[in-house]
Amino acid sequence: MTPPRSGLRPFSIKTKLGTLVVVSVFITTGLLMVALRTETELRFITVFSVIATLLITQFVAHGLTAPLDEMNTVAKAISHGDYTRRVSGAGRRDELGDLAFTINRMADDLEDVDRNRKELVANVSHELRTPIAALRAVLENVVDGVSDADPETMRTALKQTERLSRLVETLLDLSRLDNGVVSLKARRFEVWPYLSGVLKEANLAAAQRGLTSGSGHHTRTDVHLHLDVSPPELTAHADVERLHQVVANLIDNAINHSPPHGRVTVRARRGPHPESLDLQVMDEGPGIPESEWHRVFERFNRGCASTPHGPGNDGGTGLGLAIARWAVDLHGGNIGVAESARGCRIQVTLPGVGRQQN
Repeated sequence: MTPPRSGLRPFSIKTKLGTLVVVSVFITTGLLMVALRTETELRFITVFSVIATLLITQFVAHGLTAPLDEMNTVAKAISHGDYTRRVSGAGRRDELGDLAFTINRMADDLEDVDRNRKELVANVSHELRTPIAALRAVLENVVDGVSDADPETMRTALKQTERLSRLVETLLDLSRLDNGVVSLKARRFEVWPYLSGVLKEANLAAAQRGLTSGSGHHTRTDVHLHLDVSPPELTAHADVERLHQVVANLIDNAINHSPPHGRVTVRARRGPHPESLDLQVMDEGPGIPESEWHRVFERFNRGCASTPHGPGNDGGTGLGLAIARWAVDLHGGNIGVAESARGCRIQVTLPGVGRQQN
């Protein structure tokens, strides 16, 4: 949708009303001059002048009120949940065109919100169904005596419970994102041991997700995680808990899109400011089309359906990268897709000491 033009408005409502007044004065003056030259009675001239002025006013008024009637109809439809209606006068070069454009943009936003709400319900329902069904099957087998409550059975139940816990944590993060109630607790930390711990957790999480993905046969332990930190004593200043969300979600996304026996590299370098950090997560998957770069961090965006995923990928809720962007924005940093000769490369920049948002 193209926004209305700003600046000079030759067809604005003020211009139209001013033109109406000028035309009415000219008509009245012209009729008076005709009356003086033809000796026509003044009362006839007055009647003709009033009729002409009313006709012109009616024409102008219809051009102003008809769009308002349409906007009123569309606004009522939107208030009743019909977000498909749009105002047709968004191309007008006046204030009504601005108003029509704003209403259409509001309808677009509301339609997106409604679609996201429905997708959230569908995605969460889908994500909950698999672990709940698996957990119920395990417990029913134990209760019915089909299987014993041995450590292996309990570990299976624990894995399903952990999957539910991860989903709940994701939803809590989404709630914090919307409410803006999360504050930063930034501190100085050593990058190498910190990222090394995140990668170890990612390896364990990938294996567990593979075992609980439904088929029970695929894992992503075939993907090799590589850490590249230079210099080795590199330090940074950030909220380590929020940074963990960023790195973990980026690694998880890279693993899911990696080919069998692929490689995921996490590279960390010193940024331009004191204690700042440049972080990159790279994979060897199919990559992201440049036309989709601006959408990958949107909520519920799971990428193109044709994009191949690695074995064991369950699709996710489409919230991981959105949460990563939120955590980076909270630091006052930047995150985005960068050019890469192979696969996908996500680049994160954290601003360092004294530059985080309050």
